[in-house]
Amino acid sequence: MHNRKQFAPKYDDPSGQAVPQDRPAGGSSSFLIYSNHFGISGRPFSLVPDPGFLFWSTNHSRAYSMLEYALATFAPISVITGEIGAGKTTLIRHLLSAAAPDLRIGLVSNAHGDRGQLLHWVLDSLRQPLGRGLSYVQRFSQLEEFLRSERAQGRHTVLIFDEAQNLSAKMLEELRCLSNLNDENDEILQIVLVGQPELNEIIARPRMLQFAQRVSAQFHLSGMPAEAVAPYIAHRLYVAGAKRKIFTRGACELIAAASNGLPRVINQICDYALVYAFAEDERTVDADVIRQVIADRKIQSLSGAAAPIG
Repeated sequence: MHNRKQFAPKYDDPSGQAVPQDRPAGGSSSFLIYSNHFGISGRPFSLVPDPGFLFWSTNHSRAYSMLEYALATFAPISVITGEIGAGKTTLIRHLLSAAAPDLRIGLVSNAHGDRGQLLHWVLDSLRQPLGRGLSYVQRFSQLEEFLRSERAQGRHTVLIFDEAQNLSAKMLEELRCLSNLNDENDEILQIVLVGQPELNEIIARPRMLQFAQRVSAQFHLSGMPAEAVAPYIAHRLYVAGAKRKIFTRGACELIAAASNGLPRVINQICDYALVYAFAEDERTVDADVIRQVIADRKIQSLSGAAAPIG
């Protein structure tokens, strides 16, 4: 399985994370107004999931370890949930990039529809031909034949459903039936559901009891603890080429309180903060800049209360 300590740091990352020396700065290559001002390249706080910027907080390490455990033990169905912006999709992107050769992974993002349409999404994610006019039975047979062919070649297949809270009850029941393709002697399919917290509520419904009984691994990814926010910010800046500290301690503390430790909210605040500081010709981002960003952008915590600005 993937080893998150596979390399030693070639030079110091302020966050304490190991970054390989030949790692190019990630993010967009387009011109950013603040890049030269802060001595960075790309966009360190893009809202687009980028595994190159992945920060291994305790929570993210635990969530990924659960994914590794699920794959290693051939769990038929695994469930990873988390708040919007917690970093679930970034973890999945990392899993895809680090997958072992004996894994065949199909990613289905935001599937919708009713029973029968699920097979269309599944076959497409596995790059299988979608013949027109095929009956449900024919498509099911096509999938089963593909899965057993992969297994005969020493590979097993993993289906990952992102935004799985949008799957209908009928589609979830269909997934349970697909998991029945496994038997005691032949593990040919694993299913990973990734979604928002309401996914757990759906699975907990009485009518979903049979599905819930097939879930062998489950984890909820919450926001990072407050003490991890400053290292997270420093790490992303470092990967983008920063050679010095840009966000002050006070700024990081306000960001931690305003974001509840959710990476997407942290990125949103930090990106605007760099623009604000650049506009004022400031070389560092302090607490005053963060207060202004929070007030202007009307950023709120998950509780619905306004983020602290004083």
